[in-house]
Amino acid sequence: MAEKRSTKKNTFTIYDNHTSGLVQIADDVIAMIAAVAATEVEGVHSLGGGLTYEKAVRSGGRSLSRGIKIDVLENVVSVRMIIQMNYGYNIPDVTRKVQEKVKTALENMTGLEVAEVAVSVANVILDQR
Repeated sequence: MAEKRSTKKNTFTIYDNHTSGLVQIADDVIAMIAAVAATEVEGVHSLGGGLTYEKAVRSGGRSLSRGIKIDVLENVVSVRMIIQMNYGYNIPDVTRKVQEKVKTALENMTGLEVAEVAVSVANVILDQR
């Protein structure tokens, strides 16, 4: 007999004033926010699996966050992501901008504190002219 697996997603409470109710956010949402912010930085070609923002939107968006690992502990977020860059951009500058953009987006949209955004560059994509 096939074993039934649970696909429960992690959720984190971001607001609870005990009167209006509870607000929770799934880790997939945090990963999606980080993914969109990273792909908005000039010089970033795509995320880990070679998926660009445009391709992800056409496919429903969920796969955009592949290549991103989110850890939340006591309302503090740590993000690890893999990006592919366009050739000709300064790697330290682009990765620093990705870190800043992801940190700002997550803190503004979720209210969670971001402890770190670790960025790994997996590939440099040559211009296909």
